[in-house]
Amino acid sequence: MVKLPEIVNEAWKNREEKIIFTTVDNNAIPNTIYITCVARYGEDLIAIADNHFDKTKKNILSGSKGSVLFITKDGKAYQAKGTIEYHKEGKIFADMKTWNPEKLPGHAVATLKIEEVYSGAEKVFG
Repeated sequence: MVKLPEIVNEAWKNREEKIIFTTVDNNAIPNTIYITCVARYGEDLIAIADNHFDKTKKNILSGSKGSVLFITKDGKAYQAKGTIEYHKEGKIFADMKTWNPEKLPGHAVATLKIEEVYSGAEKVFG
């Protein structure tokens, strides 16, 4: 587990609700979705509830890396990039069930292991 810079942690705490999640398929064609059911898990994971994934799930299961783009309430953008795992059971899945709204299915949870973070063109981590 790595420790992210405080600037990244503070930006995450001060983010807007909607976040953009991008994966790519085997032909390097991107798929981008809005996500709202998301949380940090540990120091270096972003957990994303799979409530209605289709192409996103296919991309993850085929080995896609991904990125999460979020904007702070004061308008500064951050992009976290890394590898993705898909969990249908276990500790991370159980944790997702505690914060994902009950009205949503929560089929699984994808975790993005943060390997790099950018704010605009500036690399702030990795």
